[in-house]
Amino acid sequence: MKKQLVVAMTAASLLGFCGGTAVQAFDLGSILKVGGVSVLVSKYGDQINTFLNKLLMKNGVGTDYATKVVPIISGGTGKYIGAVQVVGPTAQVDKVKAVAQIEASFNGIARANALIPVESLDVTNMSRVQGVGVSATIDLKF
Repeated sequence: MKKQLVVAMTAASLLGFCGGTAVQAFDLGSILKVGGVSVLVSKYGDQINTFLNKLLMKNGVGTDYATKVVPIISGGTGKYIGAVQVVGPTAQVDKVKAVAQIEASFNGIARANALIPVESLDVTNMSRVQGVGVSATIDLKF
């Protein structure tokens, strides 16, 4: 599993850097994290979702609604920054492609972090999926 992830991220990063002659400074950790979220959610999202559903049922807080694991994308940049489990009616959960995160500070005394289930990965044209909420956040280890 780790070997496949490393190979996939290495290949993706090499494809992204080949072809240009300009030298740029970059943060390899950020690249791996952004690429890693995409790879992990697409490859292991169903397994993570099953794990979370069993965990919630075991603790008496399961749901009869549909659930799915999707990436969190930054509302400002569109970068993949994490993953969450969404919950709601099946038809609505099926529409969710990601959860957009929008952050703001309120007068220096509070920080808001809104998580909005959306129909697209395009942050310039976000459309909220009504009736769907976030039931769990997932910390991904890189």
